[in-house]
Amino acid sequence: MKTIMAKQVEVIRTFNAPVELVWKVWTEPELVKRWWGPKHFTSPVAKLDFREGGKSIVSMQAPTEMGGQEFYSVWEYKKIVPLKIIEFVQSLSDSEGNKTDPVKVGMPPDFPVDIKTVVTFREVADGKTEMTVTEYAEFGTISNFAQIGLEQSIEKMAAIFTS
Repeated sequence: MKTIMAKQVEVIRTFNAPVELVWKVWTEPELVKRWWGPKHFTSPVAKLDFREGGKSIVSMQAPTEMGGQEFYSVWEYKKIVPLKIIEFVQSLSDSEGNKTDPVKVGMPPDFPVDIKTVVTFREVADGKTEMTVTEYAEFGTISNFAQIGLEQSIEKMAAIFTS
């Protein structure tokens, strides 16, 4: 039996919030901490250098019952068009933002080193915003988990706009 390897995962979500507010959840550290990571994970660290060529360091921490491990990622921004698009490459890293081998932090051998991420924003109605997050990489054996994790993160993001 052949395993299908996803080349991308994608979530499209419409929020009952203006583009400016949806944009802020990517640019303000305290907001990133509220949604980064799947359900039950927390995000203790969000050090943002939000500019083309900048690097941000974010972490997600597993709940205690799942071992409590903290995973760091570095986001290297390639293209930013205010209120329209954010393109960055995300990679697992150490707490200083130095890329690390995914296997060294417990990921499977086919986990991607670099994940190209494109986030687009579009006003779809008065006060509503459609956001699309697409991650491009060969996700290998964790393809389903990559999709679920992204969906759960975006679900946590949606809660920001309803609270």
